[in-house]
Amino acid sequence: MSHLSFTPLPQLDDANRFFWTSGQTGTLQVLRCADCEHWVHPPAPICPVCQQMHLAPAAVSGMATVQAVTINHQSWVPGIELPYAIAIVELDEQPGLRLTTNVVGVPVEQVQIGQRVRVAFEHREDVWLPVFTLAL
Repeated sequence: MSHLSFTPLPQLDDANRFFWTSGQTGTLQVLRCADCEHWVHPPAPICPVCQQMHLAPAAVSGMATVQAVTINHQSWVPGIELPYAIAIVELDEQPGLRLTTNVVGVPVEQVQIGQRVRVAFEHREDVWLPVFTLAL
């Protein structure tokens, strides 16, 4: 059983639905500015670079590098499989384009800063949670 099976699910709205459901097609999507091509995450109504409002979801490669990692050994909710790796990953598309996520499919002690990872998805109810696995 994945520890994610007990993770609280995000509340979907018009601003974030694309992000939490894009995994249905196996592709991670992030907002991108049509004017300056800056990637924006988390979703926002205005581009932080050019201040324009022409943002639309676009597919990213799903490749990233682990920037930070911590191993959680604390059971915050009954039934969670421990331990698990919580990581901040930086997507290849842009410096600073980061997600807080989980690294799965590998013993937690093997997850290290600098490792290459790729997106995978865990489907729960009406969302596809982006998680990452080691890139081969």
